[in-house]
Amino acid sequence: MSDIQKILIANRGEIALRVIRTCHEMGINTVAVYSTMDRDALHVRFADEAVCIGPPASAESYLRPDRIIAAAEVTGADAIHPGYGFLAENAEFSQICADNDIEFIGPDADTIRLMGQKSLAKETMNKAGVPIVEGSDGTIDDLDKAYEIASDIGFPVMVKAAAGGGGTGMRLVREAEGFENAFNGARSEADAAFGNPEVYIEKFVEKPRHVEIQVLGDGQGNVMHFGERECSIQRRHQKLVEECPSPIMDEELREEMGQAAIRGAESVNYEGAGTVEFLVGADRNFYFMEMNTRIQVEHPVTEEVTDCDLVEHQIRVSMGETVDPNERPPMEGHAIECRINAENPFQNFSPAPGDITAFHQPGGHGIRVDTAAYSGYRIPPTYDSMIAKLIAYGKTRDHALRKMRRALDEFVVEGVQTTIPFHQQLMDDERFKRGEFDTRFLDDFEMQPAPAEVA
Repeated sequence: MSDIQKILIANRGEIALRVIRTCHEMGINTVAVYSTMDRDALHVRFADEAVCIGPPASAESYLRPDRIIAAAEVTGADAIHPGYGFLAENAEFSQICADNDIEFIGPDADTIRLMGQKSLAKETMNKAGVPIVEGSDGTIDDLDKAYEIASDIGFPVMVKAAAGGGGTGMRLVREAEGFENAFNGARSEADAAFGNPEVYIEKFVEKPRHVEIQVLGDGQGNVMHFGERECSIQRRHQKLVEECPSPIMDEELREEMGQAAIRGAESVNYEGAGTVEFLVGADRNFYFMEMNTRIQVEHPVTEEVTDCDLVEHQIRVSMGETVDPNERPPMEGHAIECRINAENPFQNFSPAPGDITAFHQPGGHGIRVDTAAYSGYRIPPTYDSMIAKLIAYGKTRDHALRKMRRALDEFVVEGVQTTIPFHQQLMDDERFKRGEFDTRFLDDFEMQPAPAEVA
């Protein structure tokens, strides 16, 4: 097992600070990189060293492999942790790290590339015995052929971009009459967003839940899983609330999905932390959706329930530590995460960048806040709008919900609009409290009017 002495974190915000904390607990020195807009950021302050890599625009800073590699070489960093977003799932960046003898804390370039192409990922998982949704055999660019496949499968169907994610290049087609517009629209959107117009066709699963399995592989053929996360509360395919365990899960289904995720990860000799994402139908049948080859935004709920540090596991397997598939940590209690974003939920979640004039984060037993914000911090329009991740842990789901509701009431962020009011109303929703929801839950969720300001 080879030691890592210094890790450069190729990211910003709360995830950069999160990685720095684990590194310091492990006795590993850290290097922060930052744009000129982030010079006063907390990840810059708490890292052992910091290097400016360019102007505010991501394309000229956090998305520049050459500048990040140069920062690693100048500071003598022997490993790079990509966090999530930016270059975390960039196969070329992983390869560049390898070419420069810098350990990339994550999978190799081939694995990232394979899992990043959704049609190839689906084919790979199918061969590994992971259930997949019925659909086209790979990508398809001919409208007539695509329509024929969709008709054979039976409407409703999904048209999905082969590259990318987050709902971009994705269309739901319920009737045959709308197929042509949806097909052409998905291709155009995918081409504009990813430079790749390829799409594939998939049967639409009615009333699905989005449930993902956290896996860890050592690149030596060994993979374990840490249970599931429920991620069905979404808006425009972007997750807003996650929890562990899923309200629909029992041990039998967890074992089936966990073993399927392990088979899929083993088939690509996976190294590092990753997530195999599934759709679970109302009939409790599950189907592979995609694999994220990085740490997830929602990883803290798994950490709370399993009492483990997933970032530490990432680093240890990168140093050559093996994984014992039989040592899956037990899941105890329940954890819920709310993403607190700088958005106005009363105006269709419109972005709300600006200066935070007051900031008080909640505390108490079972409450965790992952944030890089503070009073005086500026939420820039340049980057992701996330202010914080609020995590509540309780003995049961109801216990965790009550802790979360109390913590939301304590969370003070002034100067910008936030999603805190949305989360407060969601925690009070009876259907949500009963665990009766799917990925379309927010389609008919109506925000109650904001309370009138008291003069």
